Amino acid sequence: MFNKPIKKIFSILFVLSLMSFNLGSNAGELLVYSSTDADNLKHYMDEFQKDHPDIKVNVVRESTGTMAAKMMAEKDNPQADFLFEMAATVALNMEAEGMFVEYTPKGMDAIDQRYVDNTAPVTWVGNYGWAGCICWNRIEAEKLGLPKPTTWAELTNPIYKGHISMPNPASSGTGFLDASSWMQIWGEEEAWEYMDALHENIAVYTHSGSKPCKQAGAGEFAIGISWPGRAIKVIKAGAPIDMIIPEEGIGWEMQVVAIMKGTDNLEDAKTLMDWTLG
Repeated sequence: MFNKPIKKIFSILFVLSLMSFNLGSNAGELLVYSSTDADNLKHYMDEFQKDHPDIKVNVVRESTGTMAAKMMAEKDNPQADFLFEMAATVALNMEAEGMFVEYTPKGMDAIDQRYVDNTAPVTWVGNYGWAGCICWNRIEAEKLGLPKPTTWAELTNPIYKGHISMPNPASSGTGFLDASSWMQIWGEEEAWEYMDALHENIAVYTHSGSKPCKQAGAGEFAIGISWPGRAIKVIKAGAPIDMIIPEEGIGWEMQVVAIMKGTDNLEDAKTLMDWTLG
C-alpha cells in the first residue's frame, strides 16, 4: 500500500498531467485542413505565421475529393479548427450539414458579393476563383506530330491517344470542375458521351489538378488538362507550354475558407479568418 507522501506526489502529478493535456487544446494552435496546392498553402501559412507568430499552425492537405471524404467522416467528431481553401461546391454540402461556425470576418464589406456566403449569418467566404485550361507542350507536340487543339472536342481525336494527362473528377477539384463544365456546355447526355470518348485518349488520371500541367511542362505528356494558375507558374519556370482556353468555354470555381464547428480555438480561428481577407 502507498504511504501518504507517495499518494500526495501521485495526486500532484495527476493534476499536472491534466493541465498539460488541456494546454494541448488551448489557444495558440490551429489544425488547418486544406485542398489547395501544396506550394500555395505553404506560402499562405508561412505569411500568416509571420504576422501571427503566437499561433502555431498544423496543416493537413489532401486533394479535394479525399479531403471532403475525410471531413464528412469526421462530421460528428470534427478534428480540424479551420478549413483553408476548399471548392465551394463541396463546402456548400458541408454548410448544409452544419459543419461551419457562423462568423462574419472583418473586412467583409469590401468583398465582391459573388465570393460571399449569401445566407445569414455568414459561415464561409470565397478566397479566390479559378477555372480550367489545357497545357500544351510545343516541343513534345512537334516531336509527335500533334496538331494544336483549340477546343475541348478536338481532344477526342485518336491522334492524341496516350498523350493526355487529366485530373480525376472523383478526387480532384479541377477534374470535377472540368466534368461539371462540360455538362453545362453540352448537357449531361452529350457530356457523358464526350467523356467516354476522351477517356480513350487519357494516358493517366491524377489526384491533383496541377500535376497534369507539371507533367506537360516536364515533357511527360504533350497535353495536360489543368488550371490557369498552374499553367502560368509552369510557363514562368521556363517550360515550353502554351495555355489554351478552349473555344467552347470554361467553367469556374471558387476556393473558400471557414471555421469548423467544434473548434476549441475559436478566437485563433477567427484571427486566421480575418487575416484571409486582409
